[in-house]
Amino acid sequence: MNMICESGKLDDYLLELNEVNYSNPIIGAKVDDLFNPSQTDIEKAKVAFEFVRDEISHSWDIQGKRITCNASDVLAYKEGICYAKSNLLASLLRSQGIPTGFCYQRLMLFDTPEKGYCIHALNAVFLKSLNKWVRLDARGNKKGIDAQFSIDEEKLAFPTHEELDEKEYPLIYVKPHPKTIAVLEEHNDALEMYKHHLPESL
Repeated sequence: MNMICESGKLDDYLLELNEVNYSNPIIGAKVDDLFNPSQTDIEKAKVAFEFVRDEISHSWDIQGKRITCNASDVLAYKEGICYAKSNLLASLLRSQGIPTGFCYQRLMLFDTPEKGYCIHALNAVFLKSLNKWVRLDARGNKKGIDAQFSIDEEKLAFPTHEELDEKEYPLIYVKPHPKTIAVLEEHNDALEMYKHHLPESL
C-alpha cells in the first residue's frame, strides 16, 4: 500500500501532544531505561515497539475495564486498547527524534460482519537510515495474532479483507484521529466501550 503523509514536514511527526506527552517524568524514566546513544534508529524503533507490544496489556485481552489515553497513563497502568498503545509508542519514539505517525484500519470487531466493525490504530515510523516509513502494530500478540518488527515485509496484527468491507486507510496522521480520542474520553468502562462504542469508520 502506498502511504500518504498528512504533513510534508517530518518535524510535524515529532510534536509533543496531550496524548503524546513525552516530557512527562514517567515517560522520561522509561526512555532512559530503553534507549542509549549507541543505538541506531532501527534498534530504537524495535526496542520501543517490542516494549509496547509485550509489556503493555491490551485491555480486551486482560478483560480490563480501565481506560487509558495519554502515553504517561498507558505506561503508568500498563494497559490500554490499540488507540492508547499507539500513543505510547509514538511518545517513546518522538522523544528520540524518530518521526512517528498514526495509521488506521477498518476491521471486523470480532469474527463476522454481523458483529460490527471498528477502527484499529497502529503506527507508522520514519526510519531516516532507510529513508522510508514502516508500519508497526503494537496491539499485542496472542493466539492468532503475531505482529512483528519488520523493515521489509509488513507483519501486522491483522490482514484486511476487502471483500468483507475491511479497509486500509493510507494516510499517516500527525495526531491521533479525533474519533479515537473522543471515544476514550467519553467512556469509563473499556470493555463496554470496546464492544459497543468504537468508531466504525473515519
